[in-house]
Amino acid sequence: MEPGYAFHPLSAADLPLIRRWLGEAHVREWWGDPGEQFALVSGDLDEPAMEQFIVLAGNRPFGYLQCYRLTAWNTGFGPQPEGTRGIDQFIGDSDMIGRGHGSAFIRQFVDERFGNGLPRMVTDPDPLNLRALRAYEKSGFVRDRMVETPDGTALLMVREP
Repeated sequence: MEPGYAFHPLSAADLPLIRRWLGEAHVREWWGDPGEQFALVSGDLDEPAMEQFIVLAGNRPFGYLQCYRLTAWNTGFGPQPEGTRGIDQFIGDSDMIGRGHGSAFIRQFVDERFGNGLPRMVTDPDPLNLRALRAYEKSGFVRDRMVETPDGTALLMVREP
């Protein structure tokens, strides 16, 4: 049985932890420049289209997840059912990688949203990020198609209830 995870809404008090995680090599590899990403994450604290969370296993914070309404920024995803949301995430603590946490917390988070009536969840990992692709597939996402995003070419992945 997989452990349950908690999703603590991100607050200004969590920003030093986010800054540290964004500087980790395994996060930088796929999220890019830590300063630029920190400005985006911290700038989204007041963005109504964005929900941000610290992911906890027990009492231990180890990851970040953002869930967003589809807006003009991600029109490259094409038409989606009304109410579709997108997610991005990373595991900040390297000792938590490769232990099944990514797919498990993604599955739990998305299942909870489906239980509240969400019609579809999408994500757009870099097609070369094999660890992310495996985690999303293990959590029930299927590969849809390649899309162009402001960050470059990505693989649109979709999960429905």
